[in-house]
Amino acid sequence: MFGQPIKILVTGAEGQVGQALQELVAEQSSFELISLAQAQLDITDARAVQMKLGEYLPDYLINTAGFNDVDKAELEPQRCFQVNRDGVENLAQACGEFGVPMLHLSSDYVFDGHYASGYTEQDEGAPLGVYGASKWEAEEILRQLLPRHLILRTSWLFSECCTNYVRSTLQRGLNEQPLLAVDDRRGCPTSALDLARVLLAVIQQLHNGADAWGTYHYSGAEISTLFAFSEAIIEEARQYDERYQSVMLKAVASADYPTEAQRPSSSILVCRKLLHTFGIRQRPWRAELSQAVRRLYQTSA
Repeated sequence: MFGQPIKILVTGAEGQVGQALQELVAEQSSFELISLAQAQLDITDARAVQMKLGEYLPDYLINTAGFNDVDKAELEPQRCFQVNRDGVENLAQACGEFGVPMLHLSSDYVFDGHYASGYTEQDEGAPLGVYGASKWEAEEILRQLLPRHLILRTSWLFSECCTNYVRSTLQRGLNEQPLLAVDDRRGCPTSALDLARVLLAVIQQLHNGADAWGTYHYSGAEISTLFAFSEAIIEEARQYDERYQSVMLKAVASADYPTEAQRPSSSILVCRKLLHTFGIRQRPWRAELSQAVRRLYQTSA
């Protein structure tokens, strides 16, 4: 006789990872997903968080909610901290009260990008801007309040939905000639669907008795520059839209492409701890990108 499915409450269900989790769980019976978008649960409302957790009493909570507009965070720091830090505090307190373990997504932006060789989980946070600071402070609060937590840092997240670098590059490719792309920032693109698979695989092992709480890194395999990532995006799009055949890319330095927020020059996350603890290997992001672009055009068609 099969056991009960693992009940997971997901916050921020309208985002890239939230939607990916819903898609994956729809294909299997091992999990029961309670997906709450921001309109259904505002994590900055401590009372609402407590009520929802008490109502559903999940086996695990995955927090994918967040203020993720890095440039806008510089203009609205109070709101950014309210969502990314205070919202996580509300979730951690409620999870502690009801005995629910929490998985929380964090970011490469907690680091300043000075380590060209990449960052491990033991490296101290040194954020450059408001967004990174809000994510780092959220991590610290979660570590203090909830022993059974798992923080998963990732980088350069993309999918066929929501606002992300793939979609913005495709849009800019039709509006800018030439298409400018920064060539002095390095990192590893990560598919939201890939990250969702990792979260579910980790929960499966935790549920089967793995006592492996703490902080981990996961990103797609293969280091890239933003310029090389942009090249790959346009190359994929050329299969579906002939307008991209004429797009020319131009490499520029970060200094020549100013933004509100300063970004880390190296977003490389070392993922060995996740491999050694859970046996989860990084997937090549190029195959994931190909799938995401194909799905984007299938959806739009």
